[in-house]
Parts: sequence; C-alpha cells; structure tokens
Amino acid sequence: MAQELYARIESELEVKSYIQNLKYALNNGAKIEFQIKRLVDDGKDEKYTNLYTVNTLFPNENPVDALKRELLTLSVEDYMQTVKDLRFPKRSEMREFGKVYNGKDDVYIKIRVELLGMYGHATTFVMSFHFAERAFTPEMFPYKKNQEVFS
Repeated sequence: MAQELYARIESELEVKSYIQNLKYALNNGAKIEFQIKRLVDDGKDEKYTNLYTVNTLFPNENPVDALKRELLTLSVEDYMQTVKDLRFPKRSEMREFGKVYNGKDDVYIKIRVELLGMYGHATTFVMSFHFAERAFTPEMFPYKKNQEVFS
C-alpha cells in the first residue's frame, strides 16, 4: 500500500529553525527511535534498507550513536522537503534530507521529532536512513548552494 503523503517546501528560515531545535533536543537527552526493520522493506532490495545502510556506513558502531552524530551534521542545504503523513494526521510532519557519503553514496534521511510524555521529552524518530533508490539531482534540494556536487 502506497503511503499517502502531502509534501511541501518550508522556507529556509523554517528549516534552519527546525534543525536548530533538532540539534538542541539531541544534545539535551532526546531519545532516538530507529526503525531497523520496517514492513516497507519486505520485498525491497536489501541495499535500500535502513539496516543494510547503517551497517555498511558505520560497521562497528552502535546504530543509535552513529545516527545521532549524523543527525547533528544536518544543514539547511541537506533539506529536501517536508511531508505530512495523511494516515496519521495528528502526528508531527516528517522532514526529508539527503546526504552524500564517501563522495558517491546518496543517503535518504526521513525524520519526525515529537514531544512525548507528560514532561515533553523529545523523541526523534528516524523513519528512513538508507541508500537512495534514485540518484540525487539538484532540483531535489531547494537550498543547496554548491550544485557541482551533482556533476
């Protein structure tokens, strides 16, 4: 079943604010929930799964530690779009980012940050952190300054 999503591009200021809040949360005890095994991965080429990607890029690390470090490096230039999950309209929007690893490996990153519990502890849900199924193109990144990375 295809996931129903509504996508939009946030302003550069909104994205910068989101990333600033994400980094603050991660540096102040936010929990990371990482979906290692996802239902959508059933029948998918293993190369494009979270588990395969994290094990390939960070072979001897705790996945949550590696992901926290990587999320802390996100910038507005890595931003692709913001998506609303129409199946769960009360959940917060998800942000999609893309980063290139080892000079050639496009990695698609989709996260959702939510405040949970009565004390508002932030939890970062890493829905996707996997090799991109389609090569990145400049049009996918509204705030990328250096377009030659795609040549």
